[in-house]
Amino acid sequence: MIEIERKFLVVSETFKTDAVKSSRIVQGFLNTHKERTVRVRLIGEKSFLTVKGLSSKNGLSRFEWEKEITKEDALELLNLCEPGVIDKIRYEVKVGNHTFEVDEFFGDNEGLIIAEVELENENEAFEKPIWLGEEVTGNIKYYNSQLSKQPYKTWK
Repeated sequence: MIEIERKFLVVSETFKTDAVKSSRIVQGFLNTHKERTVRVRLIGEKSFLTVKGLSSKNGLSRFEWEKEITKEDALELLNLCEPGVIDKIRYEVKVGNHTFEVDEFFGDNEGLIIAEVELENENEAFEKPIWLGEEVTGNIKYYNSQLSKQPYKTWK
């Protein structure tokens, strides 16, 4: 499956009042090679193993494969992950015909808030809420796999 998404920094927390759902996410990476990442993720009582491929040149799309696994398997796999666990709350915010996934990070990435919107195609128009800031689509330093190695708190 090809995932097409755009990613933005968030400039205020006003999105929280419009959130229709929120979930705590803990995730680690078994592999953070730029051509493929392998992620273990726990979202509430559900757990997933995800493989993502290399991003397109413009950063808008990449291959993604995901399967649900047991929570027990996920906890065991987290022990094998590279250092740097990601801890965040994901808010789902409906804006027009789209749902933005807004991640508020904790731990070594505290202070960083990123919004993503998935699209059907790379040229699809979407409504931009007032809390969206700079677009960071394709900037790998904002990928979770990179935030696990170079956390936001270490940036200058």
